[in-house]
Amino acid sequence: MTELNEEHEAAQPTPEWPETPADDIGDASVEAIVATLDGLRTMPVAEHEAVYGELHDALLESLNEDAPSGNGGA
Repeated sequence: MTELNEEHEAAQPTPEWPETPADDIGDASVEAIVATLDGLRTMPVAEHEAVYGELHDALLESLNEDAPSGNGGA
């Protein structure tokens, strides 16, 4: 049977992180919220869930805000 030992441990592949094109979103408040993902790759994985939870809540709050209607509020 083959077992891994300290000399021959398999290396974990490094994931390719997608770029976050925040400037393509078109809504400044949403762009700022999504920009928080840029620091995710340097954080321990154990902290990712909290970041995603905060991101979700911030996006939900931003998207539920009353947007100016452009028709004088009518």
